Amino acid sequence: MKRVGSFEAKTYLSRLLREVESGETVEILRNGHAIARIVPVGVEAKSPREAMQRLLTSRATLGELSVQQLRDEGRR
Repeated sequence: MKRVGSFEAKTYLSRLLREVESGETVEILRNGHAIARIVPVGVEAKSPREAMQRLLTSRATLGELSVQQLRDEGRR
C-alpha cells in the first residue's frame, strides 16, 4: 500500500488515481496519521484479521508458499 501526505495527494491526484486504477491502494496521511484510503472499485473492504483468517484457511491448498511470499505476490 502506498502512503502519501495530503498535500502530495492534492498535487498528484491524477497520478494517484491512475495507480489506483491499476490495482494499487493509496493511504492519505495528515500529520503522519492515516485519514483516508483510496481503493480500486470492486475491492471489498475487509479487516486485516478477516483477510489473514481467509489466507490461513486457504493455505492448505496453496502449497509451500509462506504468508510473506503470498503478501508480496499480492502487491504486484
